[in-house]
Amino acid sequence: MNITLSRRLIAEWIGTFSLLATVVGSGIMAERLAGGNIAIALLGNTIPTGAILVVLIMVFGPISGAHLNPAVTLSFTLRREISPADSALYIVTQIVGGISGVLIAHIMFDNPIFDPSTTVRTGLGQ
Repeated sequence: MNITLSRRLIAEWIGTFSLLATVVGSGIMAERLAGGNIAIALLGNTIPTGAILVVLIMVFGPISGAHLNPAVTLSFTLRREISPADSALYIVTQIVGGISGVLIAHIMFDNPIFDPSTTVRTGLGQ
């Protein structure tokens, strides 16, 4: 079955939007409900993230491959499973979908729309 590029891009946008809205939204909700218990907050963010990822891959995998991440798209491009032109469109779509998902999560939880992190991250892993 040959699925048009526009349908694949829409699937990538919806999937990336949904993934980021879930990850950020569940993180905000988990922080609010955990009462300072970091382990509970992490669990409250991890379970919904894993669950939505499974659903999104099952729903959008047959349509677009459910890359949902520019790094995944680049790996498919390097393996020549997606053309460089399609890859560029996927990546732009994923970035726009991801930003949209984050902004909607902020609106849903009455956070400022642009709410930069204040956590300083340092160390070798960064």
